Amino acid sequence: MKKFGIILTSLLLVAGLVTGCGSTLTTPDKGASGLPADVQAIKDRGVLKVGVKVDVPNFGYKDPKTGEITGFEIDLAKAISKEILGTEKIETTAVTAKTRGPLVDSGDVDLVIATFTVTEERKKSYNFSDAYFTDGVKLMVKKDSGIQGLKDLNGKKIGVAQSATSKKAIQEAADKIEAKVTFMEFSTYPEIKAALDSGRVDCFSVDGSILSGYLDDSTVILADSFSPQDYGIASKKGNDGLAKLVNNTIAKLKTSEELDKMTQKWGLK
Repeated sequence: MKKFGIILTSLLLVAGLVTGCGSTLTTPDKGASGLPADVQAIKDRGVLKVGVKVDVPNFGYKDPKTGEITGFEIDLAKAISKEILGTEKIETTAVTAKTRGPLVDSGDVDLVIATFTVTEERKKSYNFSDAYFTDGVKLMVKKDSGIQGLKDLNGKKIGVAQSATSKKAIQEAADKIEAKVTFMEFSTYPEIKAALDSGRVDCFSVDGSILSGYLDDSTVILADSFSPQDYGIASKKGNDGLAKLVNNTIAKLKTSEELDKMTQKWGLK
């Protein structure tokens, strides 16, 4: 009888453990709103955290006098925030081409909206939305340099941003015409422009719309254009509910022509 009691107690204990383990594997509730858990977390927090550029005029630029960050991508972030929260409440974090990916990985930001070009390789690491803007890699040179196109950059230095796709696009184009170019990589766009102004590099290369924000009386953007660049909004792998909401928002903005109005507002082509 005593042995039977021990066995019964053991069985009850095992049953209790199984029940306890099972409760940790249940799917989290979506909440009263019916939103996916990753979207609900943002709603509960009350603010959308977004990684943005602060050195790209018309896309994401921080006014040195006021500290305010404005631009096309800032407006886009606000539109997504309004879809989630019902209000345009965003918390921005400044990113560069090198830091934007790690900030998504760490969860410090929910989204990166920062002239982030979609590539098949990058899709392996992040959820990307459909394209909200398409551009091409271009070349900026000094007006008095005599440089008319990529072929004239043979033997010269080109300044590009770290971890950007510009270097690959220009290298592939240069190989096709057998032009030998070298690259210098910089953390920020202002650094590249300063290097061009001082003569440390002979060319500043990045997407044309970004270059246009750095155009001045001493420089010119050449007609050459390489490797179309589709900009997408990046989110963390696994945050599929958020990725779907972002895509739906972009689709709405396109259908309503609000996205076109945003690009026109900021003088983007």
